[in-house]
Amino acid sequence: VQLQACGGGLVQAGDSLRLSCANSGRTFSSYAMAWFRQAPGKEREAVAAITWSGGMTYYADSVKGRFTISRDNAKNTVYLQMNSLKPEDTAVYYCAADKSYVGLAPKRYDYWGQGTLVTVSS
Repeated sequence: VQLQACGGGLVQAGDSLRLSCANSGRTFSSYAMAWFRQAPGKEREAVAAITWSGGMTYYADSVKGRFTISRDNAKNTVYLQMNSLKPEDTAVYYCAADKSYVGLAPKRYDYWGQGTLVTVSS
């Protein structure tokens, strides 16, 4: 499993941004996927997770109603649509995959992509 995240950038508060994470593996649909983020000086925290089929999603309270996780198994890609961005959303965002766990606990995920930086200016 090789994960490649992209889509980060510098935006203003209130703007939207969509992150993508492509999985080069051939069994993408077998993996639950998730997004995490880590701000400078802070621990990595969960953002959102989605089941293998995309039928269920999970969100951290801090992003509920603003962020949406989705996946396209035909394209081996998971997305994070981020709306109404706030300066406190500034962080490096990571995607993760796991074959047997779906949820918001980072230690349970076996595969990680490199991060993509999101900076939200006020």
